[in-house]
Amino acid sequence: MTTATASDMTAPAIGGSRHFLLRRLHSLTGLLFGGYLIVHLLINATLIEGGKVYQVQVDKIHSLPFLLAVEWALIFLPILFHIVYGTWITMTGAPNNGSYPYFKNTFYLLQRISAVILIAFIAFHVLAMKGLLGGTLSFNPDNATASVAHHFHSHWWVGYIVYPIGIVAACYHLANGFWTAAITWGLTITADAQRRWGSVCAGLFAFTLACSILALIALILDKQLA
Repeated sequence: MTTATASDMTAPAIGGSRHFLLRRLHSLTGLLFGGYLIVHLLINATLIEGGKVYQVQVDKIHSLPFLLAVEWALIFLPILFHIVYGTWITMTGAPNNGSYPYFKNTFYLLQRISAVILIAFIAFHVLAMKGLLGGTLSFNPDNATASVAHHFHSHWWVGYIVYPIGIVAACYHLANGFWTAAITWGLTITADAQRRWGSVCAGLFAFTLACSILALIALILDKQLA
């Protein structure tokens, strides 16, 4: 999800209706993944209440019918499209922050930077949880807390560098993406509407970041679970 004003100025022309549809699909897939991310961070925050509480939440998810189909339809395919098209926008766009150093353009630049960080972070997170990286074990839903703790403490830089950076990037990208999505869909036309919605999105950033910090604190304190 990218800033409507900035993206129109920086992205190359693709062609009228095609450009319009791809932009809307890019925004929609971002919203879908953003919704998933909020739920994911909320569940992770339950680690602060103890491993048993977190395990209950994981069990609820894995007991859903047609889970694999739901994951592909609402998570994997949307985020793949969002990443691919977002990467194309980033690679072919022409940032104008030097010429127009306004806050919105700065937010747009940060959105791009956070997107690059987030792509690398998601790839690391998924591969590590699948046990495809050295020194990691695949995620076991029947012993979720121990699996997460083992991954978190597998190397000192995983829990103390990779995850803090990835989490901040994810929370910012989510909040700013929701703000720009409202512009993309014509829901916040006026400056006042954008400012009010911006306050809500700032609150969303603070909330998701707080959830993430709770999960990090729980994993740091409960090293014995690794």
